[in-house]
Amino acid sequence: MEKSVNQQEKEKNENEEIKDMGQLTLEQKQGHKIHLMSIIGEIEGHETLSPNAKTTKYEHILPKLASIEDDESVDGVMLLLNTVGGDVESGLAIAEMISSLSKPTVSLVLGGSHSIGVPLAVSTDYSYIVPTGTMVIHPVRLNGLVIGAPQTYDYFQQMQDRITGFVAEHCFAPQERLEQMMMNTSMLTKDLGTILVGRQAVEEGIINEVGGIDEAMKKLHQMIDEIKQDGNELSSCP
Repeated sequence: MEKSVNQQEKEKNENEEIKDMGQLTLEQKQGHKIHLMSIIGEIEGHETLSPNAKTTKYEHILPKLASIEDDESVDGVMLLLNTVGGDVESGLAIAEMISSLSKPTVSLVLGGSHSIGVPLAVSTDYSYIVPTGTMVIHPVRLNGLVIGAPQTYDYFQQMQDRITGFVAEHCFAPQERLEQMMMNTSMLTKDLGTILVGRQAVEEGIINEVGGIDEAMKKLHQMIDEIKQDGNELSSCP
């Protein structure tokens, strides 16, 4: 049976959304409309990166998140992460937007969620990591000229406190433990930091569970059902 014009147009729009922004709206299961959003490659800040690099542009993500919040037809958000990190300010801006959404949100770490990807992974209401997924926690770096003055080091410390404070607020790992992992000297031969693989991220209290897309989708559908049920109960009250 041939597809209708509307179906063809819908598929075309979906393909363009995947190509341009790595996003897709799912609405086939349980009557829920779920927005699928991916954070991949390097998170681009105020400077445009090489066209050969895989990037996530914050100027694409922030308006989309605002649109999702304003769209009553969207029931929840699934966040897929495979990122090496990137611009700290932009990454934190995205994380703050996700954490402030009124819709249920679930994240899934695939491949890796390194550096500023850690706040992004914990910014959702619930988080998963695949068994082979990795998370790298390390100190903040600055590109370009660094002035060797006390104020520079204070700025570094302030930025690191913002990151560890956000992560600690949105997971079960205390800020002191996050700082210890960030300044670890025994794991990376030429750098500071800690690599967590799969279950280690759960044991440290950063990620909620080990699982894949099946578990993550089931959790999100469950959260949506609970909210809808609570809403129906409230609306039925005299």
